[in-house]
Amino acid sequence: MNMKNKKNNLTTLDQFMDKHYGKRGTPKRDEFDAGYEIFKIGALLHEARLAKGLTQEELADKVGTTKSYISKIENDVKEVRLSTLQKIVTIGLGGQVQLSIRL
Repeated sequence: MNMKNKKNNLTTLDQFMDKHYGKRGTPKRDEFDAGYEIFKIGALLHEARLAKGLTQEELADKVGTTKSYISKIENDVKEVRLSTLQKIVTIGLGGQVQLSIRL
């Protein structure tokens, strides 16, 4: 098989999502997208914590919570309030939270 044929068989991420979860704005896609955003927050927090060289327990101690709570956020088991996320990021990690809204 030559490269041209392989390229024609590629699917973009948008095409994959449209096929398996529906177009943006449909209930199934909206539900998936919302879940992904929550997952992404946990993954970003995990990466930032590791970049600072902190354990979950050390981060929890800095912000007055438990290792279990930090773990649940990082592993998408528990949703985090924006005010709590800001506290974790600013006090615990010495960073800042930046949000954007797209319409």
